Order: sequence, then structure tokens, then C-alpha cells
Amino acid sequence: MRLAITHDTCYRYSPAVQTAQHVAHLQPSNTPGQTVLCHVMHIEPHAQVQHNIDAFFNHRAYWALTRPHDGLMVRAYSEIETTCVPPATASQSWESVRDHFRYRGGRAGDVHSRFVFGSHHAPVHEAFLAYAQKSFGPGRPLMPAAQELTARMYSDFLYESASTDINTPALQALQARRGVCQDFAHILLACLRSMGLAARYVSGYLLTEPPPGQARLLGSDASHAWASVYLPELAGHPCQGWLDLDPTNNRTGLASPGQDYAQLAVGRDFADVSPLRGVLQGGGAHTLEVAVTVTPLA
Repeated sequence: MRLAITHDTCYRYSPAVQTAQHVAHLQPSNTPGQTVLCHVMHIEPHAQVQHNIDAFFNHRAYWALTRPHDGLMVRAYSEIETTCVPPATASQSWESVRDHFRYRGGRAGDVHSRFVFGSHHAPVHEAFLAYAQKSFGPGRPLMPAAQELTARMYSDFLYESASTDINTPALQALQARRGVCQDFAHILLACLRSMGLAARYVSGYLLTEPPPGQARLLGSDASHAWASVYLPELAGHPCQGWLDLDPTNNRTGLASPGQDYAQLAVGRDFADVSPLRGVLQGGGAHTLEVAVTVTPLA
């Protein structure tokens, strides 16, 4: 499936900002489930944009605005082609995967161990452990256990726009049993990490309007977020060991939850892959408008 993605971000400042520095994660990467065909970013006021690759192999753009300005507009346009990776089944128990990441002197560690530890938005906590354990019986393979945990979250939690913001702790969202896709991704991450497993945050997009006869997915009116868990048994598979889990829509899949998903960036949590953030000098009150459109291309 070929998808066109337009992500518009518009800030208005009052009074004007004197200088600013910004970092953006708005360029998709090639993954086992997608190929980037083109990417263009337009910024007003005009700025000289520099690019590099961050610690998680995401594309990162950064620029400085050195003159007073009363607004910032960033438009990121991308075209990608999504594909399905070959199916596979992993039978490794969740306990053996947990033990795989435990430190042993004299043995090289797995590079994905950095996704085992708690992070600011997805901490390790006994409440997440208690919720997750219902799906992780003794000796159960990790793949179906993670899929069941995702399905339970889909049944137990209520998607409610504007019920939380980025500062709402995942523990609070767990207790309230409500939130948005970002909350659900952080809760799922915290559950998996509390079990001693490696799990990462995935930012991306959903097809805005589905094909005829298919239901519109929750979260498709903005950038989307989900999680993925690492299966060492599938490290040599085209998915590179990652099983994607979207508790907002109860969708799972190797390397991607589906061809109607577009992956943008991965990290430990939202803080690693915020679409746009910056440091401002001057200014005061500001307004923010974000619009995302994902459409299929013939």
C-alpha cells in the first residue's frame, strides 16, 4: 500500500519569540515493513535545516531561528510504501526471554537491553506488573502472552480524547482505565518492562480514512503511537525480532500492526521521539494547531 502523509504543525506566539532552536522527528525511516519513497519538510520562517541519525537510528532534523518571529509553521510531507513481512511463530517462553536480558559476567549483553529498563513515561512499577501477570502464566510463549495483554487493554480501557496530556503519568492512566493512544502505549511498555522484557515506543500514523467497508481506527486523526516487544527467537526474521502491539485498536503484527500503519520513529518513550520540540528565548502565551492526513496513493 502506498501512503501520502502530511503533518502540519503551527505555533503562534504573543509576544514574539526572539530566538529559538528546534528538533524534529518527522521523517520516516525504511523498516522491514515500509519503504520511504520521498520526504520534504517546509519551515516558516525559513531556516537552514541540518540532519543526523539519533541513537535509535531515527532521522532527526534540527535548526535555529535567530530573528524575532511571532509564529512557526512546519509541514512534513512523506510518501511511503508499506508491505507485509512473512508470518512466523515464536515459541520461546517469556521467562527465557526475561532471562536472556539478565546480566551475566563475562557474557556480551544484547543491544536491546536498553529497552528493558523503566523510563520517564513508562516506569517499572508493581501496579503494571500486577496487571500484566494475568497474561503471563508459567512457561507461556511470549508472543501469545503479549498479544493477549494487548487485547485485554483494548477491552479494559476507554479511549477518550483530551482526557489526558503528555504530563499525565502512565500509572494515573492505568488507574483511571482511560486515555489516548500515547497513554496506552506507555502503559503497555511499563507492563512489559515490569515483567523484565524489552519493549520500545513507536510513533507513527494511521490511514485517515479506511477503505470502504472497514471501520475507522481510533487515533487516525493525529499522529499515533503503539509499542513493540522484542522476541530474540525471531532476530534473524525480516521483522528483526520486533512484534508490534497496538492496544488502542487491538492490532498486532511482526514489524508493523498492518499495512495501514506508517512508522515514524522508535525510542524508550515519547520523550525520545517527540515530533517537534524546542527551546525559546522570549515570547509568552502561544497556541498550537496540529493536522495530520494520511491518504492512499493510486
